[in-house]
Amino acid sequence: MQVRRDKRERLLAAGRDAYPVSVPRTHSLAEIREGWGHLEQGEETDDVVSVAGRIIFQRNTGKLCFATLADQFGQDADGERLQVMLSLNEVGQEALDAWKADTDLGDFVSVTGRVVSSRRGELSVMATGWQMASKALRPLPNLHADLSEEARVRQRYADMVVRPEARQMVRTRAAITRSIRETLHREGYLEVETPILQLVHGGAAARPFTTHLNAFDIDMTLRIALELYLKRAMVGGTDKVYEMGRIFRNEGIDSTHSAEFTMLEYYQAWAGQTSVAEVLRRIILDAADAVGSRQIETPHGTIDLDGEWRWLPLYDGLSEALGRTISLETPLAELQQVAAERDIEFDPGWGADKLAVELFGEIVEPGLLQPTFVCDYPAIAQPLARPHRDKPGLIEAWDLIIGGLERGTGFSELIDPVIQRERFTEQSLLAAKGDPEAMSLDEDFLNALEFGAPPMGGVGLGIDRLIMLFTGAGIRETILFPLLKPHS
Repeated sequence: MQVRRDKRERLLAAGRDAYPVSVPRTHSLAEIREGWGHLEQGEETDDVVSVAGRIIFQRNTGKLCFATLADQFGQDADGERLQVMLSLNEVGQEALDAWKADTDLGDFVSVTGRVVSSRRGELSVMATGWQMASKALRPLPNLHADLSEEARVRQRYADMVVRPEARQMVRTRAAITRSIRETLHREGYLEVETPILQLVHGGAAARPFTTHLNAFDIDMTLRIALELYLKRAMVGGTDKVYEMGRIFRNEGIDSTHSAEFTMLEYYQAWAGQTSVAEVLRRIILDAADAVGSRQIETPHGTIDLDGEWRWLPLYDGLSEALGRTISLETPLAELQQVAAERDIEFDPGWGADKLAVELFGEIVEPGLLQPTFVCDYPAIAQPLARPHRDKPGLIEAWDLIIGGLERGTGFSELIDPVIQRERFTEQSLLAAKGDPEAMSLDEDFLNALEFGAPPMGGVGLGIDRLIMLFTGAGIRETILFPLLKPHS
């Protein structure tokens, strides 16, 4: 790094800008390949162009220097590569010596010259001049050695320079989010934006981040869900509404969880849990088409998105896995015995319904490879879902499990403001007892419901987990710049 800094100082002392505002660039590297890729081995032209890029390879020998420039990746995740050649006869002694003395791997340079094909048939620019575009003061990671996972996520910018897979992840994510928006727009949904800073946290069972608004001298939280404001929009008259945005939850961080992540939520009037589930199926199939295939290979087998998307009631799945009948009426002691036999940790204060949900998540969910809507949850699982129309004690809610991991959740929305107040009050009592994930009582949201909300269904889809499904990567790999613990 000191050598590079010395070169920078030398450039500046000589009156040569190491970081000019602009440099000559008439063509991208891709345009050179498209326009002159037909040249035969050794063929030369009088076509003069200016190209710019990052030096990723160079060989400085005698009177002829070779370098490979890399373009910024745009339409192609692999970017573009092009050879440039600097010959003593073409650029002169001063420019050739300056190239050898001042350039390093990682530098951005501009090269002007004729388009030729080398004696080995490599499309090239034979330089007549060059200029430094941006002097790199830190060496790039070795192009031919794997970066550690820690280095990849901490210095994503360097990872993207040297590793095509990192660049492809950026493009995959962009393709998926674009596909989701296109599908929802085709379905007639309206995209809106709702507050990130909120007075009351709600819409999910999660611990919020807290902050303070100096202008009003009040404590606020970062949102843990999009739900409550989107439902306010439904009260206001939007029949189909969605938002894709950042969510913040002050909880554990691991291979499937991040404190900051992207969530899609959408709501549809005059629809229930099955209608919005079908929309989600179309969203995921369209996303699969946008990035590759509807068949996804995993270490545990092939996920066939074109196959059946099964509906599995929670208690039926738990009964099947345990080989005995488990229902809403199963005594707490029996469920506690099941947990103890399988070394599943649980809170002694949990009721039978809460423990049943936990047991399903530990015993059944990891084995659900193919798309499965796990449904008919006990009411405690979702305070914002409506009671089941046919099954007392249950709610109309589901979790979509693919590849053993929850990818999204949906339900027929609770729109009765009286019952919703009761649910919120129960949550507030849990919070008063020390539950950091319990929802707060949101009076403004209840006021909105009291104006009348149409029957509706809603869905929440974790964008990062959807990308994990298609790429097989951990959540930190799918997020461009994930939150990491600082170096001590």
